[in-house]
Amino acid sequence: MRITRIDFQGKDGHVATAQRRDTTIAVTLLTPDMPNGREHLVDATCEEDIRSMAECLQFHLDGYRGTGSDIREYFHAIQQLAD
Repeated sequence: MRITRIDFQGKDGHVATAQRRDTTIAVTLLTPDMPNGREHLVDATCEEDIRSMAECLQFHLDGYRGTGSDIREYFHAIQQLAD
């Protein structure tokens, strides 16, 4: 089995989708102020890129800058799409 897409539901209408595309992971953030979304491309082989995206997701979806344990959940979710 291979996971190819993950949907995230945050607070106050903030949502995100992470989807595997060849060698990248495309993460799209949708917020009330960005209804068309903003896409971020993450190198699927780079743990640093994945961690950075996890920090970004945690901040946008939870609404605050989290600690390591908050970010770790997002990191592990995105990592399921990585190589």
